[in-house]
Amino acid sequence: MILTVTLNTALDLTYSVPVLVPHGSHRVREVTERPGGKGVNVARVLAALGHETVVTGFAGGRTGDVLRELLGGLPHAPTDALVAVAGSTRRTVAVVDRSTGDTTQLNEPGPHIGADEWAAFLGTFGKLLPEADAVALCGSLPPGIHVGAYAELIRLARSAGVPVLLDTAGEPLRRGIAARPDLIKPNAEELAQLTGAREPLRATRDARRRGAHSVVASLGPDGLLAVTPDGTWRAAPPRAVAGNPTGAGDSAVAGLLSALAEGLGWQDRLTRAVALSTATVLAPAAGEFDRAAYEDLLDRVQVERQAPAA
Repeated sequence: MILTVTLNTALDLTYSVPVLVPHGSHRVREVTERPGGKGVNVARVLAALGHETVVTGFAGGRTGDVLRELLGGLPHAPTDALVAVAGSTRRTVAVVDRSTGDTTQLNEPGPHIGADEWAAFLGTFGKLLPEADAVALCGSLPPGIHVGAYAELIRLARSAGVPVLLDTAGEPLRRGIAARPDLIKPNAEELAQLTGAREPLRATRDARRRGAHSVVASLGPDGLLAVTPDGTWRAAPPRAVAGNPTGAGDSAVAGLLSALAEGLGWQDRLTRAVALSTATVLAPAAGEFDRAAYEDLLDRVQVERQAPAA
């Protein structure tokens, strides 16, 4: 079983407009509503790939009820182990400009989590860990959660002997990486904020020296850069694709985790991650991927191994 943690789940709304004009009034041609938050998106992709997947984190209020209903109604539904809270789950709004393919994202902060609610989550997390083959800790922290929360969860997972991937940003990433996760997956901007370096290879190596066993950096349409104990790797799609990039990074996490759970090496992990993230750009919303494109890309992703990591 693969366990994904989303402390700040969301109900994702995607609006599609012909052209997004600042200060203008728009007629929305298409609206989609899906269960979201980074770890939920990861779980949806994992479940679609055939992996037994459990989602935990928080959900509350009417928005949380809708999220859980939508999650349970998916064709490939991960198991719901979300912890109920008094506050209301946040909403995110993505506005897709169909003329350019660009997406504008609006994210609410999320509900305030009390000490009793955090304790209830820790109890759920502890019960799920013994059955997990891998754990993904994903996304932002809701109000009320201490900034070292991910570091605490990483230490619990490591104590249980469960590989753990961290995908967050800012101070939670800085604190979390010091707890020595098995893998982190920042994007270029998150890496720059963490290390102060803009050059991707330098920043990725610096991030690994700060405590992560391996670092896989997302470079957008240029693919992935990985610094691991087995060397440095670059993986890229055969060509850039146009579409909605929302959730592409989450699909990359799903690819890395699924290949890890199957015991595959770095070349196969990165191939799957790039193929899934690219196929997600071609899908209508986060947590989904174009299966035909994914299967085609598996044979065409370009992976190169460089010198061993310093």
